[in-house]
Amino acid sequence: MYRKISNYIEEYLTGNEEKILCIDGARQVGKSYIIRELAQKHFENYIEINMADDKVGDKLFANVRTVESFYIEVSVIAGDKLKDRENTIIFIDEIQEYPELLTLLKPLRIDNKYKYICSGSELGITLSKTTLTPMGSIIEKKMYPMDFEEFLIANSVGELVINHMRKCFEEGIPLDEALHNKILYLFKSYLYVGGMPDAVKSFVETKNVSKIREIQKDIINFYSEDASKYDKNHKLVIKRIYDMIPSNIENKVKRIQYKKIENIDDVRYTKYVDEFEYLISSGIVLDAKAVSEPKFPLVQSSSKNLIKLYMNDVGLLTSVLYKNNINAILDDETGVNLGAVYETVVAEELKAHNHELYYYDRKKVGEVDYLIDNYDALNVLPVEIKSGKDYKNFRALPKIILDPNYRMTKGYVFNNEREIKKEDKIIYYPIYFIMFI
Repeated sequence: MYRKISNYIEEYLTGNEEKILCIDGARQVGKSYIIRELAQKHFENYIEINMADDKVGDKLFANVRTVESFYIEVSVIAGDKLKDRENTIIFIDEIQEYPELLTLLKPLRIDNKYKYICSGSELGITLSKTTLTPMGSIIEKKMYPMDFEEFLIANSVGELVINHMRKCFEEGIPLDEALHNKILYLFKSYLYVGGMPDAVKSFVETKNVSKIREIQKDIINFYSEDASKYDKNHKLVIKRIYDMIPSNIENKVKRIQYKKIENIDDVRYTKYVDEFEYLISSGIVLDAKAVSEPKFPLVQSSSKNLIKLYMNDVGLLTSVLYKNNINAILDDETGVNLGAVYETVVAEELKAHNHELYYYDRKKVGEVDYLIDNYDALNVLPVEIKSGKDYKNFRALPKIILDPNYRMTKGYVFNNEREIKKEDKIIYYPIYFIMFI
């Protein structure tokens, strides 16, 4: 299945970059698969070492601290493949299992004997806690579940169609009704399948909802296991926060209320710093920070104390909310509010496109689902998400767009309707066009 990050990885593998590329992302997003596929394609001598397997097995690398000892241990398992830099690559998978190896990446780069590439499912956490982070010697690249465009490609939607859709988005022209219905159906399918490659593969090959849900259930269990390995003292609270996300995001007040985590009054964000750091840095949740002023750049007025959390994959969320009943999604069943689902899929999409997530919520003004920095115009783009028929029911968006202090030129409202409409500075788009933000 096509992944956009493959172009980036391939450029690294075939280029002259001496820094070591480290792909960081949650478990099951497809890191190892895409690295393995591309590295084997471009290098005659491919060596893969999974440090998670080594840690529970031979422990060959447990005490490696020097370049020489690293080479010796590699030669134990693949000595016949250690040739020249031009034709030899060493893929160090799950490198965070031995944090000392991260420190070793700098001397390995300086030695420059072979080409290296690394990945890790908790790499961000380990890098933040490693005292001798090899800055200047590594390139850290985030990888996320498959976004909607990648999902379309996996379902045989061709490049011509996607380019046509992009042109329609840019020119404000709606898709014809047949194409709209097809893409909207695939978008709603994406809501229950999500972007985890195994789930997408199962959908493409079998359309078996039970099988897809089993895959998603296993992934959620993997995340719980990883949390317990990371910190036994915090694992129960990490699990509690993670388990709260689906119900919390459906509440009227969606930001995390710290007193509800352990039913403790007068508790603050600082009590749970480690838990939030794990959940966010490991990539298993996405965070949106509140801003006091919707001005560019948003980070200047953001608050880490007032955060909303989303699961990193919309398929995992709908698995928890609806189990095997996908009619709630596909048929817009009466009484089922899909607002939380639509917010989650947009969070996932924006994050996959390298946007930081912010939101705005003031009592006298109202709430805007997302704000993103618009670096072209050096202002802010507000984004509102509507899953139902009342897609014009919002309060804050017109107020902040028309406020001259904020210098906004437009705002987007994404909904299920086919038509594209513009009213003053607000543009209404079909929900699937979020793929082009």
